[in-house]
Amino acid sequence: MAEYQNIFTQVQVQGPPELGINPMPGNPASERVGKGSFSTLAGWFGNAQIGPLYLGSFGVISLATGLIWFLMVGMAFWAQADYNPAIFLRDLFWLSLDPPSPGYGLSMPPMNDGGYFMIASFFLLISVLTWWVRTYLRAEALGMGKHVAWAFASAIWLFLVLGLFRPILMGDWSEMVPYGVFSHLDWTNLFSITYGNLFYNPFHALSIAFLYGSALLFAMHGATILAVSRFGGDRELEQIADRGTASERAALFWRWTMGFNATMEGIHRWAWWFAVLTPITGGIGILLTGTVVDNWFIWAQEHNFAPMYDGSYGYDSYGSYEAFIGKE
Repeated sequence: MAEYQNIFTQVQVQGPPELGINPMPGNPASERVGKGSFSTLAGWFGNAQIGPLYLGSFGVISLATGLIWFLMVGMAFWAQADYNPAIFLRDLFWLSLDPPSPGYGLSMPPMNDGGYFMIASFFLLISVLTWWVRTYLRAEALGMGKHVAWAFASAIWLFLVLGLFRPILMGDWSEMVPYGVFSHLDWTNLFSITYGNLFYNPFHALSIAFLYGSALLFAMHGATILAVSRFGGDRELEQIADRGTASERAALFWRWTMGFNATMEGIHRWAWWFAVLTPITGGIGILLTGTVVDNWFIWAQEHNFAPMYDGSYGYDSYGSYEAFIGKE
């Protein structure tokens, strides 16, 4: 029983490196980096084989621009620490590279007041987008579906909403998110307070529901496959193509438990959609904040999404609730 409970892979198979199929024309195998090797440490968590790796033009551009962004942010932190390694390590979580001050609009600010931040953000944008192109082209070269690329695109959507789309709609680059641990958290907290508590944003609520749903589906699926791995359930492709005792027992368990079971293929579609809809709905909620809705708490009250409180939150200082919401 104990071997089925261990988080680490117990048996590692190592032989000649698996190079896979030859890519489509125009993407020869000779462009891959390395011949493949094995790592016992990697084998504890996944496949023990390391490489060969294919970067391609977009991979090189992505890594180069991502490194430039990382070094620019790091050098800004290093300067804030007065080039002192002890201070740098002590204050690392408090160091921050901030966006431009309000007032510059969508123009290029001075280097010492957000211009440096804008240049770093440009390199980060190029890095993320070219890495997405790389994932799309790799899937195409292997004849795969584009599910990974579109799942990654859903996360990029949220990234673009926070750092590009919403600041443009708000007309000011100061709306961008700072680079830093606590400064990022402070920005999130201030953002929610400024716009009347983000928890009353229905798209934020949907995003949280899909996030928790993703965790639940992941846990249910992972537990199910581990539970039937003694019957070969971890060889999921075989169970999809030719349902064996593993998938039959798994399906029977869930029908006994909740009266319904997913299929060996369908559970992956459920998990994919729940995960993808998490950043999509979250991005919609962020994009509407400040551009369409100025106060989510008031919006929720007006749409019967939140109860009406008169005086409980300091409305009495305004004289009336109507005065508080600007209708008197």
